Amino acid sequence: MMDLNCDMGELDDAQHEAALMQYITSANIACGGHAGDEATMERTTRLALERGVHIGAHPGYPDRANFGRLEISLSAAEIEQTVCEQIERLDAVVRRLGGEIVHVKPHGALYNVAVHNAEVARAIGNGVARWNRNVPIFGLAASPMLEVWREMGLQPVGEAFADRRYEPDGTLRSRKFADALITDPAEAAAQAVRLAHGGTAKTICVHGDTPGSVNILKACREALLYEE
Repeated sequence: MMDLNCDMGELDDAQHEAALMQYITSANIACGGHAGDEATMERTTRLALERGVHIGAHPGYPDRANFGRLEISLSAAEIEQTVCEQIERLDAVVRRLGGEIVHVKPHGALYNVAVHNAEVARAIGNGVARWNRNVPIFGLAASPMLEVWREMGLQPVGEAFADRRYEPDGTLRSRKFADALITDPAEAAAQAVRLAHGGTAKTICVHGDTPGSVNILKACREALLYEE
């Protein structure tokens, strides 16, 4: 089945996270930048290990007040440093619990800025490479950020979103618009299938904090399994 991923470890709701974990194959765990602390990292890691879900690091701008969803002014060296430190923080927890981080996915504004800003994309790549250059990095499918990472000798993985609307140029519609999120499970599932057939995405995301995310993930998983 197409890999189905979810951004997790961002909310203080263990029951919600356990419900999400039933329907995904990869979990992107917040590692203390935009959200998360050692307790949430451990809780989410344990849930993933119990269900055999792949564990990924989810570093973002270190801006908890805005949940990492606003661009902040950091130099390339500062982005590289915080990305590496955040991954290392999660890695220590995951290893202690007997697991392994198998991918990295930037979060929020850091991800969206890197789509078209090669300097930011390269800084993210350098941060990942300082930790482990052999671990795949998720980025927006068919976007320039993937080529930056490819040229660095890293392993980019194209990602698409079942619960977000797109602009005509293939970028995500800004969350400042009321229709940026897709909250209807049937609509999200139809988009997931369409994106899976598009050929450029190797993984599909539903955000854990999207309203109705559990039902959205359930519908997407069922639709993708039906298509196999």
